[in-house]
Amino acid sequence: MATEQLSPRARGRHLYALLTEQPISLYAAAVLRIGYGLLYLGFLLREFPHRDEIWGPGSPWTPGLAAQLYEQTGWASILSLSESRTYFELCYALAVVTAALFALGWRTRAISILFALLVASFHARSIFMTDGGDNLILLMVFYLVLTACGRRWSLDARRAARHTAADDGRTRKPPGQLRQARTTLVTVLHNCGLIVIAVQVCFLYGSAGLYKVQGGTWGGGTAMHYVLNLDLFRPWPELSRIADEQTVLLAITAYATVLLQVAFPFVLFGRLKYPVLAMMLGMHLGIAVLMGLPLFSGAMIVADLVFLPDRFYLALRRLCAQALRGTLQYLGIGSRREPSRPTKPTGDGSPATGVLPHQGGADGPADSWETPGSRVPPTRGVR
Repeated sequence: MATEQLSPRARGRHLYALLTEQPISLYAAAVLRIGYGLLYLGFLLREFPHRDEIWGPGSPWTPGLAAQLYEQTGWASILSLSESRTYFELCYALAVVTAALFALGWRTRAISILFALLVASFHARSIFMTDGGDNLILLMVFYLVLTACGRRWSLDARRAARHTAADDGRTRKPPGQLRQARTTLVTVLHNCGLIVIAVQVCFLYGSAGLYKVQGGTWGGGTAMHYVLNLDLFRPWPELSRIADEQTVLLAITAYATVLLQVAFPFVLFGRLKYPVLAMMLGMHLGIAVLMGLPLFSGAMIVADLVFLPDRFYLALRRLCAQALRGTLQYLGIGSRREPSRPTKPTGDGSPATGVLPHQGGADGPADSWETPGSRVPPTRGVR
């Protein structure tokens, strides 16, 4: 029976079960973890030659000015604890290593907290020196602390799979009720975290679209002309000039941008979300190239990926595996046959393929947030 046909009480029970019984979009959470970890790692490496001017002791935004702002905003930063250059370099190295470990999914529960604190510290130290992309990254990494983003495509997942395969039942497990309570708590936090991420993205697009509607330039279709002629956001002046000559295309782009942003929260529950997400991808790529805002565009693209269901990522993984297998066979690397699995007799004397303990199956390896050997329920996508 569809949710719309249920009584209010039955609908409440259905939503409660959806929130507490099993984690949703585990692959999407893993993609967000990998995306934001690599994005911030690339950001730190890109700004490595300018790190002292942006966050270090040599920044025009001095520690004294930062401390005055902290008194007004309530922010804090570990970078302000000392003006020593050695201390700053150690903090920068720690941030680089933590971003890499977060993307790899190593000890994700602890690393996610450390990563969020470091992102907040770098953001608060020099809040006026970046392009705004780190604002969204800051929000998302705090939301990801709540999620089980290390359950898929991570070093934690590989380690849990090995422990599950090697476990012969000797591992001591907590009492059943305690284990169930912990699993339910982790599931609720994960689902709430992903829901908050999805709502945040919807608010971003919806508010941006409604704000544009109020302006005459977007309504008149001339907004893109003014955007392309801002000297501060023209990394490729010749390319901006060529794009500015396409007046009709620019007007269509302006109207389409407003329409997509306003309609975005309303198309996420049907198949229209796929073409809309594809157009959003094109819009953000255009912003990254024409306006020179790769960090902001990358942060928005990664955030959009939360709306793709897990079946999409599983299908993408199969396609990538098939493409890799075909490439290896073409190069003559994967032409050797795999050794057959050992067999053991069944009850009727016929051989049967030997099977290892549960390693995750189609839904991936066991969960590092749970006890070794525990089964991970199937996942749903954020529809």
